[in-house]
Amino acid sequence: MHKGAITRESVLKAIAEHDKWGREAFLEEYHFGKARSYVLVHDGQEYDSKAIAGVAHKWDQGRALAPGEFSGGKDHAAAWLKRLGFQVKAAQNPDWARDEIILACNLVMANGWKGLDAQDGRVIELSALLQLLPIHADADRNETFRNPNGVARKTFDIATRHPDYRGKPTKGGALDVDVLHEFLARPDQMTEVARLIREGISTGELQDLVQADDGELDDDFSAPEGRLLLRRHRARERNKELRKKKIDSVLQRGGTLACEACGFDFEEVYGERGAGYVECHHVVPLHEAGEGKTKLSDLALICANCHRMIHRRAPWPTPAELRTTIEDRRASRLHGAVIGQQRGEAAEGSTTPEGQR
Repeated sequence: MHKGAITRESVLKAIAEHDKWGREAFLEEYHFGKARSYVLVHDGQEYDSKAIAGVAHKWDQGRALAPGEFSGGKDHAAAWLKRLGFQVKAAQNPDWARDEIILACNLVMANGWKGLDAQDGRVIELSALLQLLPIHADADRNETFRNPNGVARKTFDIATRHPDYRGKPTKGGALDVDVLHEFLARPDQMTEVARLIREGISTGELQDLVQADDGELDDDFSAPEGRLLLRRHRARERNKELRKKKIDSVLQRGGTLACEACGFDFEEVYGERGAGYVECHHVVPLHEAGEGKTKLSDLALICANCHRMIHRRAPWPTPAELRTTIEDRRASRLHGAVIGQQRGEAAEGSTTPEGQR
């Protein structure tokens, strides 16, 4: 059976079968559960997208797909149905991202670390702002996405996790606590982060940045300031014109394109293939890198390995700090090698026969 090889006609037949039997009987007959991720919307009615997609296979390929043979998410059922022109929407809203929690936490802090009601004008304003953030795709949102009620609940999730709160905390999550601790540890910096996010959305700068790198950012990059400012950071690092100007300025001063952290030189190691290659790192911290123009002095030339190590865990070291770490490690290894050699020579000397000394 070829999964996903269904037609619009077969989907409509599955919908008709669903309407004839009723939801409970339809799901029980084909052993599907209720949709948890996405629902199919047709003629104003909602259907369990995975069940409909699975049963549609019966009309095209002779048998329905079993629930365990595919997923109801973006890779399978939802994607197949969208491809056929059907409307698919999220059954529940996505989890709050760090950027969203930063904005909510900033509001709670401004309110004396107390939660806010859904009718509060500040909650209504934040709700509208969160709906503009380019983090969650439209297909992953439902009609209640970040509405005032949801925003108000999040403010209480944060407020009831404050160390001075003595009551029972609301549900919340680990990320709420993580962001709260960032605000408690460095309130001025995190307040500036919230301001930069707001400013970037109002100017359209952050909304214009593509989400193509988000998978890479999730896997290899860590920043308590959130994903949006990190996207802007990466966009500045990958600006080809700025990178060329930085390289030209170094070469014009008689310098080389060696990594400023470890000294690795691509041309020296790879010859002509590595000539002119090096990566750029934007050294200005995320909470300080506003809308201003990037200067060449804001960029450092480093190798790919050192670039990953800098971004891997917050707080990010500067290239100079990473260089100190590398040099200390090298010195420690050299010292250990010398001590080991000395001990080996001493041991060899102690076992040499008296007459051979």
